[in-house]
Amino acid sequence: MPILSNSFGELSLTALLGYGVVFLGIILLMIVVSIMGKIFTAGKKKEAPVAAPAPVAEAVEKPLAPGTAGELKLYDTPPKTAAMLMAIVADKMGKPLNELRFISIKEVK
Repeated sequence: MPILSNSFGELSLTALLGYGVVFLGIILLMIVVSIMGKIFTAGKKKEAPVAAPAPVAEAVEKPLAPGTAGELKLYDTPPKTAAMLMAIVADKMGKPLNELRFISIKEVK
């Protein structure tokens, strides 16, 4: 008694129909997602009208904060990395860099 009772042609037809159903499902899903994307982007465009550009004001120079931050000791840290870390800390704190005092920066390994 053979294990496969179907012929090669019947098995091939079944496989091709299976592939066809899967690809048809994927194509329908792409169409639905595309339509939903167009609906949502059309809604956003109507809600946010574009305002006229504001007139450009003359650049006013702000005075720099006086003073220095003092000496800084670097331990196994390149100066470029230390400068980047200090700038990030100043930005997160919302203060000018020269109002902060960094004593030392050490790379933790």
